Amino acid sequence: MNIKEVAKLAKVSTATVSRTINGSDKVSARTAERVHKAIKELNFYPNTHARTLVSGRSRMLGLIISDITNPFFPELVKHFEDQAVQKGLEVIIANTDYKPKRMTECIRRMVERKVDGAAIMTSEADPSLLSELTRRDIPMVFMDTGTNSARTANINIDYAQGIQEALQHLFSLNHRRIAFIAGPLNLKSARRRLDAFISGMESRGCAVEPELIEKGDHRMEGGIAAMRNLLRLKEPPTAVIASNDLTAIGALGAIHDAGLEVPKHLSLVGFDDISFAHLTQPPLTTIQLSRSQLAITALAALEKLIRKETGGVSDYSISTHLIMRGSTRTL
Repeated sequence: MNIKEVAKLAKVSTATVSRTINGSDKVSARTAERVHKAIKELNFYPNTHARTLVSGRSRMLGLIISDITNPFFPELVKHFEDQAVQKGLEVIIANTDYKPKRMTECIRRMVERKVDGAAIMTSEADPSLLSELTRRDIPMVFMDTGTNSARTANINIDYAQGIQEALQHLFSLNHRRIAFIAGPLNLKSARRRLDAFISGMESRGCAVEPELIEKGDHRMEGGIAAMRNLLRLKEPPTAVIASNDLTAIGALGAIHDAGLEVPKHLSLVGFDDISFAHLTQPPLTTIQLSRSQLAITALAALEKLIRKETGGVSDYSISTHLIMRGSTRTL
């Protein structure tokens, strides 16, 4: 099967078939529909390499994430890929495992595959590691860590909004001795969540005792270890906010292992609202960060950079909100 047969069935030139495949705006919607119908009927698969040579674009995007085992990121990948597929784009996914050194390998893969742009949805994006993408003039969209330029854009997550809502909720339930389990503090996103907690407590007239801040690793194991440390305190907290839901789920397990119950003995709040946060026992009160909104925003920003559009929004923001379920109660 070749492009000539597609052109013959669609009753157009081979050039029109090529333009349609490459997403040219010079082809009318009606003609494009006829070409796509012919492609489907003939089960034609365009030569991706040849298409890249002709158009100068690979129609491939890179998506770099932190941890494929954290349900937050597969949900983000799904939404991003759904949006890309609708636009006839492919997505190459790379996972850093929260390790800056792995970023180098991720970048190498993106360059080798000649991606048209990359969404860096991780907080360990050391600018020096991204120099190869910059040197090759590959557009990039960052989450929290980037700066805006002609070829880059940044999506800021408003972590403070959700954490303020969580603190307001816990204060309304008469909690004052509130602990926080942070994520890895080499990550900007984890530091911003912790800073929002500290400033929120201080603005409410409550100094945060150092013993009430534990460092986790954004995984369940870190949540378990951190929660065990908090339960060993002479005066344990009455409520805990975790930097992400996996940490909160680990903490929930540690509380159960200690013979205590949530929320009877201790209230617990997570962050992210991953897909099974409502399936824990009790269902987890958590701060929602919408993966679909993040994916849609990242792809739209990346397309704008690829098309070299000027003007309009180059700095984007995603809000966060508290979702109240069963893991918090009045003290």
